[in-house]
Amino acid sequence: MQEVITQGSAAQTRPVSTGLLYGLRVLVTAQAAGLIVAASFAGQAVNGGADLAETHVMAGMAVHLIALLQIVAAVLVWRPGRGAGWPALASLGLFLIGMGQHFSWEALGTHVPSGLALFGLTVAVLVWAWSPRAAVRRS
Repeated sequence: MQEVITQGSAAQTRPVSTGLLYGLRVLVTAQAAGLIVAASFAGQAVNGGADLAETHVMAGMAVHLIALLQIVAAVLVWRPGRGAGWPALASLGLFLIGMGQHFSWEALGTHVPSGLALFGLTVAVLVWAWSPRAAVRRS
């Protein structure tokens, strides 16, 4: 018997571009590391280190830059790469929440919970990006 492969099933068997996925993996790992660094400086700044408050702000700026690059990488994995779309939306959410963090630094009542949301979204994208499921193409 001869097996017939349709165009749709062939597209599903090819993985998402390794280069695109690897770029997203590197960026989301850098995002997680940047958030850990920023949070540690924030904790030390609360305990009285005025110089560390400025370092916390600079780390936050680096996280914003990484978030912008992560949006681009996630969209490339999603659209031309035919990967999952939710990481692109989550990456946009990370950027927007991060910008909210930047402007709400004096209101700890919103700054701290939104920081926890940043960690949650970052961990979700990080776990997905490094899982084998991330390489599966969508039809």
